[in-house]
Amino acid sequence: MITYEPFFKTLKEKRITTYCLINTYGFSKGTLDSLRQGRNITIHTLDYLCQLLDCRPEDIIRYTPDDTKHFPEQY
Repeated sequence: MITYEPFFKTLKEKRITTYCLINTYGFSKGTLDSLRQGRNITIHTLDYLCQLLDCRPEDIIRYTPDDTKHFPEQY
């Protein structure tokens, strides 16, 4: 499972508000909503956030193994 909890912690540590992210850096409200809702973002967005916040991917996302381990047959 991927979570974006580190993203919001990183924003706080860097003293960047979501308002500033949207209005100063032109960050998409829809993408911000996706982060809040735990929905998928693109690698391009992850790269942009890392550049913008001068951080590493692990400062944006966290992977936690899912105990259910139900994979579709295609994997």
